[in-house]
This record gives sequence, C-alpha cells and structure tokens, in this order.
Amino acid sequence: MQKSNYQKMLDELIASLDGKVPRLLLHSCCAPCSSYVLEYLSQYFSITLLYYNPNISPQEEFDKRTRELRRLVEQLPMKHPADVVVPPYRPEEFYTAVKGLEDVPEGGERCFICYRLRLEAAAKYAAEHGYDYFCSTLSISPMKNAAKLNEIGAELSEIYPVNLLPSDFKKRGGYLRSIELSKEYGLYRQNYCGCVFSKREAELREENKR
Repeated sequence: MQKSNYQKMLDELIASLDGKVPRLLLHSCCAPCSSYVLEYLSQYFSITLLYYNPNISPQEEFDKRTRELRRLVEQLPMKHPADVVVPPYRPEEFYTAVKGLEDVPEGGERCFICYRLRLEAAAKYAAEHGYDYFCSTLSISPMKNAAKLNEIGAELSEIYPVNLLPSDFKKRGGYLRSIELSKEYGLYRQNYCGCVFSKREAELREENKR
C-alpha cells in the first residue's frame, strides 16, 4: 500500500486557495512545535491556536508551556497574526481516556487515544466556531505518527462539519527549523511529550545513558 504524501496534499491545497485566507483552527502541543508551523502556515491562513492538552502533567508544566506559546505568538512575525485559546486544565479527561493503557510504550495505542482526544477537541471547536480547517502541530515531531494523526483527523472531519488540513510538518526540514526558531526565541523545550507516562520513559532513557 502506497504511503500518502501529506506535504504534497498540503501544497496542492495551498495552491488552490488563489489568494483567499481561510480560517484554521490549529491544535498546539507546545511553543517549539508551533514555531515552524506558524511561520509556514500564517502566510496562507488566519490561525487560532487551541492549546488543549489535558495529558500534560503536572499543572505547573501545563502553565509553563501555555506562557511560552503566548510569548511566541506575540513575538513571531506573521503575515496574518494568530491568537491563542486555552481551555481549562482538566487532566482527568486524559486519565479517563487512557485508563488500562498506562503501561503501553510511548508511540502505541495510548498515544493514539491521546491524539484522538486532542484532535476531537480541535475538530469540535473548529466546527462550532465556523473555521474552514483544523489540524495539529503534533506531526512536526519525529516521535509522532503523522499517518495516524491524519487518519484520525480524516475520521473526525466526517463527524464534525470542518475540513482536515493534511499535514506532516516534519517534512522539508520543518523539525530542524523548529529547533532553530526555539533557539532564536529562547523557547523552553521539554524532554518529554507531556504525560506522566512519557516523562517516566524519558527518565528511564536518561538513567540508561549513565
């Protein structure tokens, strides 16, 4: 089965805009991952970032990432300036969704459920507020499964009346550019995805290096 080229699909979609500036609801996992995505997409879209991440633990980490995202949006030059929406922090939503999968390795079924949780919040918000497209910054990470993210997003676009923006933001040096921008703006870069389970795995990796 041939793999989908999500970057090519996005190129074709952007080429079809013909000067129009659609509204995009962009789920954001953190400022570093959002940096390149904003630099790139703000040329073509009017963007609202939805910082919905009940997986992040503890709340101090959630709040720190929120502040960094707001600072990035204030400082990053964009053709079409973006804004940020931050729903209340409700970690119980994440723990309820992944109950029974606590010991599944990172990158497996627990992560896929977490993708869906956050993408569904984005699709629902986008549909309720009249956005043209929705997607997530998550695909910029080499640790995230872009095919699964797009698959889930496509399913959700059948449930909620809003189009998925196909994406694999790590392509064309997107991930490397996000590292450059993180250094340029002094962004806080965490060493784990956000949940207690990914933090535990990150700590074990560090211990094994010693």
